[in-house]
Amino acid sequence: MRVAVITGATAGFGAATARRFASNGWRLVVTGRRQERLDALVEEFGGPEMVHALPMDMRDREAVEKGLGKLPAPFDAVEVLVNNAGVGYGLEPIQEGNVDEWEATIDTNLKGVLYATRTLLPGMIERKRGHVINLGSTAGSWPYTGGTIYGASKSFIQHFSRGLRADLAGHAVRVTNMDPGLCETEFSVNRFRGDVERANSLYEGNDPIISEDIAEAIWWVVNMPYRVNVNTMELMPLSQSWSPLQVKPVDWPEGCDPDSSPERDDR
Repeated sequence: MRVAVITGATAGFGAATARRFASNGWRLVVTGRRQERLDALVEEFGGPEMVHALPMDMRDREAVEKGLGKLPAPFDAVEVLVNNAGVGYGLEPIQEGNVDEWEATIDTNLKGVLYATRTLLPGMIERKRGHVINLGSTAGSWPYTGGTIYGASKSFIQHFSRGLRADLAGHAVRVTNMDPGLCETEFSVNRFRGDVERANSLYEGNDPIISEDIAEAIWWVVNMPYRVNVNTMELMPLSQSWSPLQVKPVDWPEGCDPDSSPERDDR
């Protein structure tokens, strides 16, 4: 029986992906910070014989290395790692941003992926069978106002996935970077610090993609022939496209001549 590890499995993409794999008889290792939701997944997917739950914060290196590095049999023969756990806070521009929230975003979106991958990858290489799927975002390719730190973290995931493929040359382990666009999940509620009304306003009339769409895409790339590696997959709802060139009038200081240059400015 095949085994998949899904981080951040208690909501959104992670929960939908867990359901997609469980419905096809896979054993699961699921991580998350909310014990009650992990317990519900264990019950839903057939009990502890089918699901091994690890309550943890992916920013905690020791917890990740201990939990994923010492999995009990038969959960230790991990074939698929879905690095899904991620966060993003607010839409404030850099000059108004919250540094504590930046650090939480960077530590979760970058370090969590690194810790999980480093812990599980040697076993995949040894068994000559594995697939690492990293959840990025279209924000990693297409910037928008207020999404600088989050987008930069997902740009890191893109390049990390490419570098990982290079490092794995000659090994029977696949790597996929998955970049979803506008998708209705709890992510926006967290981004807006619990403001459900503001989060919902992002989706109204936009027909966003849903978590099950991403789970289906993940299932598809995992089940391609072994010779095929889907390097990157970018998914958006039909209502979304790349942001148009953003043009806004500049609030020049009084007396500034935009045709002038700093070396000729005698103010």
